[in-house]
Amino acid sequence: MESAQNQGSGPIEARLAELGLALPAVAAPVAAYVPAVISGNHVYTSGQLPFVDGSLPATGKVGAEVSADDAKKYAATSAINAIAALKSVLGDLDRVVRIVKVVGFVASDPGFTGQPGVINGASELLGEVFGDAGVHARSAVGVAVLPLDSPVEVELIAEFQ
Repeated sequence: MESAQNQGSGPIEARLAELGLALPAVAAPVAAYVPAVISGNHVYTSGQLPFVDGSLPATGKVGAEVSADDAKKYAATSAINAIAALKSVLGDLDRVVRIVKVVGFVASDPGFTGQPGVINGASELLGEVFGDAGVHARSAVGVAVLPLDSPVEVELIAEFQ
């Protein structure tokens, strides 16, 4: 992924580079909201779709048009986009003390029940990037449809100092 944000020099940014990840520009909201807000010492991100260079890599239902393996990769991409939203309001990812909660939505074919495995893509990426601070509580929810017919959407809550 090509980065549109300046990469910092702190440990988290170094870890992203070590993993071969670059933060994208924060996706422009598709409705009346902002990508992330601070309340107290927490950042709440809006749901992030798996945009790559401004477009979705796939659309449709997981278990039908989209495989669970591909959806897991898209969940990781959504998590990268959520990290970019975090950085947009914090300025420095090293201020993150803990990823507190992740909520993942999976646009699911009626017979698909593997939502937790799909959202593991986001959870595993957050663990790789933030280490122990990336271990979080989580919900993985199957839904009928997501914005723009995206297969996944991920939001998170992070504590910072």
